[in-house]
Amino acid sequence: MRLVVEATSFLKIANLCAELEKTTKKKEKTHLISNFLHELREDEIAPAIFLIIGRVFPESDQRVLEVGWRTLWKIGEGRGKQASLVSSPLTILQVHRYFEEIASASGKGSRKKKEALLSSLFSQANSVEAEYLARIFAGEMRIGVNEGMMLEAIAEAAGVDLELVRKSHMMLGDIGEVALKALKAGASGLQRVDVQLFKPIKPMLAEMSYDLKEVFEKHGGETAFEYKFDGARIQIHKKGYEIKIFSRRLTDVTESLPDIVELVRKKIRADEVLLEGEVIAIGVDEKPLPFQDLMRRFRRIHRIEDTVKRIPLKLHLFDVVYLEGKSLVDMPYRERWNILTQVCEKELLADRIVTNSVFEAEKFLKKAMDAGHEGLMAKALNSVYTPGVRGKLWFKIKPAEHLDLVIIAADWGYGRRTGWLSNYHLASRDEETGEYLVVGKTFKGLTDEEFKEMTERLQALKVSENQYTVYVRPRIVVEVAYNEIQKSPHYMSGFALRFARITRIREDKSPLEADTLNRVKDLYKKQFEHKAELV
Repeated sequence: MRLVVEATSFLKIANLCAELEKTTKKKEKTHLISNFLHELREDEIAPAIFLIIGRVFPESDQRVLEVGWRTLWKIGEGRGKQASLVSSPLTILQVHRYFEEIASASGKGSRKKKEALLSSLFSQANSVEAEYLARIFAGEMRIGVNEGMMLEAIAEAAGVDLELVRKSHMMLGDIGEVALKALKAGASGLQRVDVQLFKPIKPMLAEMSYDLKEVFEKHGGETAFEYKFDGARIQIHKKGYEIKIFSRRLTDVTESLPDIVELVRKKIRADEVLLEGEVIAIGVDEKPLPFQDLMRRFRRIHRIEDTVKRIPLKLHLFDVVYLEGKSLVDMPYRERWNILTQVCEKELLADRIVTNSVFEAEKFLKKAMDAGHEGLMAKALNSVYTPGVRGKLWFKIKPAEHLDLVIIAADWGYGRRTGWLSNYHLASRDEETGEYLVVGKTFKGLTDEEFKEMTERLQALKVSENQYTVYVRPRIVVEVAYNEIQKSPHYMSGFALRFARITRIREDKSPLEADTLNRVKDLYKKQFEHKAELV
């Protein structure tokens, strides 16, 4: 890349974002970003990358801004009443440093410190800069640029193969570092990237399937089935006595899981190893607790000893991707499993069968469900480990529950869904009051044509709106598949659907025929026939 000496102004990012927002053409967006990356100094590349996609830190960085819309509005109101005292323009690095200071403010007086920093930042910004600063704080850029498109732009800017850029991102989990390596050293800088202990990699992902025959067909007639646990996926990095555990979002959760750390020290027969598995919370008779209860334990960093006793965890391992200095990602799954059985105790392995029989698979699925788990994972025996990639080498098989719910509001979409009402507020009717109370939101399940049609129908039912949401008369009923019902303090109904998606529009049903809140409550209670309940 060419040598850039002068600091780049934040206004250039704001102007770029405005240009990106104007076009829906993917190639044009990619080209705009690619050209912009060449204008940056080396130390500006990573911060700029994150700011454009509406983030500040890499996924593995646990720092959070904790700035809400109310605070932003308050600062915005104050900004309008004062003139900027600073004549020099904001630079990308100055903005990034402000974000770092805001994220690091904690303890007594942190709110006032955050507000003072915000006031200082926004007082130096013009109206265009302020608009995109607010969007970054909100995590909603609405310019149609995600990580995937950014990786394409990095590949174009560096003149390297896109697949090499993607693979490096999967291994590093830090798009800013990928961009810096690619722009600084080209393909040679990325070809050296591989699995490294204590650097979390993106987990391999699976497609959803509801048809066992499809699974066998895609996997050549025989496949491995493992229990699909209702837990938290983790990767365990071990080198000698040192152990670190990362979440599926690449966050270091070692402090929250001292019992799992100790278990690994005692039960894993390897000096250097990277393992993948799932932890579940267990209750009475070692039945799994709901995912929501596990998260209480997973996020805990204070008074861990008490929580370990109250919410014990169980570890299930299902893969190994690094062993004694060697990456195993290009090794077939059947061989990785064999290695896994050699380095860990049998009791830690996920329940698993290898079969070519639909009947055997159905029996195993029932066994998993009866044990309180989500369903099954199906893994092609020859599948290599592809970090961060979702495909048909792995399938999730989860029997879904369904509810008929009423749309009472919808949010305007962004990116590909710009111009459509596409995030639907789903409600059930409280029989006592007659109110429709939200039990979840989803933008999944409809085709583009259905999004367009639904937008027109909802606009005709509008009763009020704000900048982001249109509130409508309760008239449209949709069938919604979901994985689990959780208790929720965020919705007046007291419940929230996990992994909700619309499966069809129920033109044959009126809102009065939709499922009631009592039905939601009954289904919530029914879940505990196979799960434990935290007392």
